[in-house]
Amino acid sequence: MTHSFLISAPTSGSGKTTIARGLMALLTQKGKVVQPFKCGPDYIDTKFHAAVCGRPSINLDTFMASKEHVRELFDRYGADADVCIVEGMMGLFDGYDRDKGSSAEIASVLDIPVVLVVDANSAAYSMAALLSGFLHFREDVRIVGVIFNKVGSERHQKMLKEVCEDLQVECFGCLPKHTDLEQGSRYLGLDFSEEVQNETLVQLLEENVQWKRLLTL
Repeated sequence: MTHSFLISAPTSGSGKTTIARGLMALLTQKGKVVQPFKCGPDYIDTKFHAAVCGRPSINLDTFMASKEHVRELFDRYGADADVCIVEGMMGLFDGYDRDKGSSAEIASVLDIPVVLVVDANSAAYSMAALLSGFLHFREDVRIVGVIFNKVGSERHQKMLKEVCEDLQVECFGCLPKHTDLEQGSRYLGLDFSEEVQNETLVQLLEENVQWKRLLTL
């Protein structure tokens, strides 16, 4: 059985690219066949995906292709994979016309769950209001859990998990702030030409994210 999920975020710069590629690397190292996908016409991220997974990463774009074609691509390339990971673009509901062509639309078209990556830097219970809006904005988009990024301390982590408990949404993990993952580029802290940085991220994800739980989605 192939497990599938889409990794998105409330806004660009939240860390979804870092975490998406890191999970691809981690699961591949664990012996899983990982099929990567990318929302939108981005041909740079797909090259990083392919380098990690050893398989071509496929663009899923409902602006330049029909919904039927997007479903066909997803089914064809993911047929022999253990897990399909779709990396979103921009914020979850950001499209070319309101939410048309957005990552949310891709998730709805494919009927796959969404894991939301949230930058928790300098925020705690205010996250409840933010997440509540995303959770209830569209009934056809299933946000099944959250990964918090840039978590400052154990106390901070506890407060963020309380947010998830109150909203009855699963917390898949809390990734701590780490200077080795900070970069000025839009690729948000991950360059697979840097082996040390790659291994640092994989180790942090293994220690702080419930990656085995993601394989049950």
